[in-house]
Formats: sequence, structure tokens, C-alpha cells
Amino acid sequence: MRHPFSISAPRMRVRSDPGWAWRIGILAFLAALVGGMWWWGYDFGQLFSGFNRSEMKDRITALETENAKLRDEAAGARSHFAGLESDIAITRGAQASLAHQNADLAQENASMKEELAFLQKLVSDSSKQAAMTVQALTADPEAPDRWRYGILLVRGGNPRDEFEGHVTLQATLALPASDAGAARTATVELPADQPDLAAPLALKFKYYQRVEGSFRVPPGARLTALTARVLEKGTAAPRATRSLTIP
Repeated sequence: MRHPFSISAPRMRVRSDPGWAWRIGILAFLAALVGGMWWWGYDFGQLFSGFNRSEMKDRITALETENAKLRDEAAGARSHFAGLESDIAITRGAQASLAHQNADLAQENASMKEELAFLQKLVSDSSKQAAMTVQALTADPEAPDRWRYGILLVRGGNPRDEFEGHVTLQATLALPASDAGAARTATVELPADQPDLAAPLALKFKYYQRVEGSFRVPPGARLTALTARVLEKGTAAPRATRSLTIP
């Protein structure tokens, strides 16, 4: 009992208790100090182990810059490629147009040569008696259900008046085989079966006339023969006849 209350008792120190604000500030300082030391040790540990964060950031930045450059180059290449494709399409269109024009010119040239041949024949036969002839008869497929015909009519000699009449066509068709039987044939009379062809088949000329047009056929049908007859207005007997066989 005498030890704590006597003169030999230990000394007593009175201190003021810091407030909570000081305690929080001290704790925050210590936490920041510990975090900084940890971050410093982490960076130095990576540096010692061969990993440099700054160097990696620089490399990432350089790669991103190069990637952006390559994207720009790829976009430019795509734009250039699109331009080349457009030029190729235009060139192909021009080639197709030229090929079509060349075919038309070749056909026109052949037609002019043909007309020149029978015009020369007309001049040479001018002193002979006038006679109607079917100088040429052609037929070509125009579509799966249409055929195009061409007829050239010539009057020999030296006729004084115009010829008026019309042309009749007889088309022999090979129809496709059906499930019930074999292939069949059919005949189409023009313009009787297709009245819209009456005007194109009308004739009025003095020396020669070219008649062109197309007629309809059943789907899948193939033209095997075509016969043209020239009838003068007011007569029933044909003035000229010509047949064409298509293999």
C-alpha cells in the first residue's frame, strides 16, 4: 500500500488527448507513406525484373500511332481499289457497247452489200419483164418465245407503178415433248394468227422493200421452217414464194 502512494511511487505524467481530426490525419499520412513505399518498391521490383512501365507505355503509344497510320493506308487502298473497280466497270461497259455497235455495223454492212448486189441486178435486168422475187428470207431467235424475220422483196425490170399488197408467213414449229407423248409440230399463220403483224407485213413499193419484224411462238417451241408468200392487193394467187428450212 505504501509503494504506490509513498514518496517512492513512480512519477505521473499528464498529457492532453489529441482529437479525432489529428488521429485521422496521422493515420492518413501513415497510409499514404506505406502506399508510396509499396508503389516505389513495386516499380523498382518490376524494373529489376526487366519490366519497365514507362518503356511499355512508349511502345504502346508507338504501336497505336503505327496502327492508326496503317488504318489510314488501308482506307486509302480501299478507296483506290473502289476507283479501279469503277474504272474497270466503265471500261467493260464501253467494250460491251463497242462490241454491240460493231455487231450492228457488221450487220448493216452485210445488209448494204446485199442491197447493193440486188440493186446491181436490178440495173442489169431493167430491160427485162418486171417480175416479183423474194430475194432474201431470214429467221433468227430473238427471245425464248419470239423469232425475228427478215424479208427482201425485189421487182425486176422497169416497173411504172407501185406494188401494193402484203406478205403472209407460215411458220412450222417443233413443240417440246410432253409427259403424255413425244414431240409435236404446229403451224402458225401470219398475220392471221397474230393480227398485230398485219401492218409490218403490208407492202407498197416500186423497186424493192425490206420487211422486218418478230412473231411469238409458244414457250420452248423451235422454228423449223418458214415460208413467205407475196400477195398483190385484190388477188389470191401469190406473186412470189420462198421457203427457209432451219436445221
